[in-house]
Amino acid sequence: MWFQNLRVYQFTKPFILEPKDLELAMEQYRVVPCGSHEKSRYGWTSPLGEDSDMLIHVSGCCIMICSQKQEKLLPTTIVTDAANERILELEKRQGDRVSGKQKRRIREDIFMELLPRAFVRNQQIFAYIDTTENVLVVNSSSANKSEELLNLLRETLGSLPVEMLDPQKAPSELMTLWLRERKASDNFVIDEDCELFCPLIANNTVRLKGQDLQGDEIGTLLDAGKKVKMLGVTWNSYISCCLCDDLTIKRLRFIGIGETQEQVESAVDRFDQDFSVMTVQLQKFINALYSVFGVIKL
Repeated sequence: MWFQNLRVYQFTKPFILEPKDLELAMEQYRVVPCGSHEKSRYGWTSPLGEDSDMLIHVSGCCIMICSQKQEKLLPTTIVTDAANERILELEKRQGDRVSGKQKRRIREDIFMELLPRAFVRNQQIFAYIDTTENVLVVNSSSANKSEELLNLLRETLGSLPVEMLDPQKAPSELMTLWLRERKASDNFVIDEDCELFCPLIANNTVRLKGQDLQGDEIGTLLDAGKKVKMLGVTWNSYISCCLCDDLTIKRLRFIGIGETQEQVESAVDRFDQDFSVMTVQLQKFINALYSVFGVIKL
């Protein structure tokens, strides 16, 4: 349940919906298994897993939610091979070549015939709403997957007034300055990973992992016009991550927190404890992002 990536959205209006009303609205969009001839299904599932029917989990001012996408996996090569075999048989029977339109129809028929026997994959995306800080935090670095969850929540609620963090200080420029000066600020410490890009040349990137970013090599790259696209940092000795130039957080890791937690008996109690500890740390971390990059609280 510990988040590994973050995309943070601010509510442009206070989120005032009561948890019980949120869950009632989500119930109408609870995910159900794909039908035999359906390619995919998307909806809400319990963040606590199969042992619970609850679609939300509340801890203090934070509400955990979870979306699930179930989709059929049917490799194109299997469909193509089966279709080609059927096309050859048909051409032998009628003694003439099959038209392009017929080929497309055969491939569509084969796809629908094989779909009920396709492998099924379930993908879950966790997110939580912090009603005190007025943010929605998604456990994903993918803009598309995050947008899927936002669209589902928007459809569930009728509207969803959120937007990505809007920094007054360009993250790329500030992180480039950190590298140039070999020192970060506001309790951030530079780690050993970074990705640099050239603003003037598309796809001109340099990725460094597990390297000393304090050396002269980095200075040479920056002097050549490279800027930071992603930088590995540790914040306040509690959180390690890769900070991207759009304030997306990747490879998030909580340092030493699990070692100090109390032992609990049930999985639900463990989930609740982890969720509570995680959100407290992320509240502080997100506020630190506001401060260092000049994000205005809405």
